Amino acid sequence: MAAEYPEHYVSVKERYRQLMEAYESAGELGRTSGPLERKVTHLLQMAACAALRSEGGVHSHTRRALAAGATPEEIYHALVVLISTTGFPAVAAAFSWVDDVLEEE
Repeated sequence: MAAEYPEHYVSVKERYRQLMEAYESAGELGRTSGPLERKVTHLLQMAACAALRSEGGVHSHTRRALAAGATPEEIYHALVVLISTTGFPAVAAAFSWVDDVLEEE
């Protein structure tokens, strides 16, 4: 599954190609700089986006986690463990954003 980027992201990338290439490279280096599997790194990033209430980030990293082999159960579990840290409202919102992606599949 190829990553689909939001129109706004593509627009910024077209205007600031070198900056966005460096940004994307930093993300890739972070994912490959240690022993965690790619799937796990995207689950972590998705959970961080949920904590920040970043709908676009949850959408993006849900897609990426799926592409890396995560199951819907693993994705939801990564959110459930946030309940005592971020609170139920943040997790409930993230569930709806994950649902958006899974309904596209």
